[in-house]
Amino acid sequence: MYLTDLVGLPVRDRAGAPLARLLDLIIRPDFVEPYPPVSGLVARLRGRSFFIPWEQVGSIGLEGVTLNSLDLSLQPFRRREGEVLLARDVLDKQLVDIEGRRVVRANDAQLALRHGRLGIVAVDVSPSAIVQRLLPRSWRRRGQTRKLIDWADVEVFAGQLPAVKLKVPHDRLARLHPVEIAKIVDHLSYRQGAELLESLDAETAADALEEVSPARQADILEGMDPERAADILEEMEPDDAADALGELDEETAAALLEKMDPEQAEDVRDLMAYEEDSAGGVMTTEVVTVPVDMTVSAAMRHMRGLPELPELIYYVYVVDSASHGRLLGVLSLRDLLLADPDAPLADVMEVDVQMATPETDAREIARTIADYNLLALPVVDEEGCLLGVITVDDAMDLLLPEGWKRHLPRVFS
Repeated sequence: MYLTDLVGLPVRDRAGAPLARLLDLIIRPDFVEPYPPVSGLVARLRGRSFFIPWEQVGSIGLEGVTLNSLDLSLQPFRRREGEVLLARDVLDKQLVDIEGRRVVRANDAQLALRHGRLGIVAVDVSPSAIVQRLLPRSWRRRGQTRKLIDWADVEVFAGQLPAVKLKVPHDRLARLHPVEIAKIVDHLSYRQGAELLESLDAETAADALEEVSPARQADILEGMDPERAADILEEMEPDDAADALGELDEETAAALLEKMDPEQAEDVRDLMAYEEDSAGGVMTTEVVTVPVDMTVSAAMRHMRGLPELPELIYYVYVVDSASHGRLLGVLSLRDLLLADPDAPLADVMEVDVQMATPETDAREIARTIADYNLLALPVVDEEGCLLGVITVDDAMDLLLPEGWKRHLPRVFS
């Protein structure tokens, strides 16, 4: 049976006399049972809607509903907490198809009797379902092609369910790759995107949010609880967090920065101070440095002892001291691993280092990275102190058209 075939059918008493018209079906999803059963019906009589418990339903089918009881309350229907009305809350709404990794529209809902009780088992996303709904009931074809998605593979949004105060967990969405989550978020409203990302752990949410444009990032962050938004910003790369906050109004950005970890917030504030199209505006402060007076083995121990490392490390930057940070040389991770453990860093590092200043035009940086086949380019201040690096990913973002960027593999994330 299909929802749109049932809605509008007559509701009859035990003797078969018509009482009302079926208006809607109610489920109470607990987000544990994959196919929630119908808990009751909403019927309409002379402009007034009333509730019929499932236990009073004797039969239901394409001929209508027949009740098994005369004990019927005609009190006006009032939705209770936790109730979902299939026609009102699911039909024509956006849902996420987990298996298909896409956003779909529920054009109809398939229902079936399971263990003697009617329940929702699938949604129909085919365009033909809309056409059938527009036809008079007698003209509808029962054998038309349907495109069904198992209800167990569907995620709904709490924002579409006004009486469901239980938080929708979105556990299955959390198992998707961040890029796939980002593609889904791109097809949702800002409110739904915020709900989805808020339900994920902060690290996964940050990885997904980094894959959408800064303007959309800002809109989604505005729709979140500020504390949760700050947690996600802390997990983002500092340059991505700075780009997102830069799209917000100053008051909102400042409020979110105040809720972030002070040290991480300071890194983001520093990046926000640079012009958007400058090296400073696109660099990240997530770099690994080691003092020049160390040996190779001491540098490796030093790196292992760091509280946090970038996700991927391709270069290790050698500085004059941990406190000053003037850039002296660079080592690829491969060179560091293959070098004599007892060798001083000064003997194995590369001293002819391509570098830029924060004011250098970002597109010039991109060309330098391409010309020298680099994975990252260091950015230094006027005294030669290391401020950050520009990765090849960010350089490619500057050179490629907007539509191409997401189709390329990410090197550093």
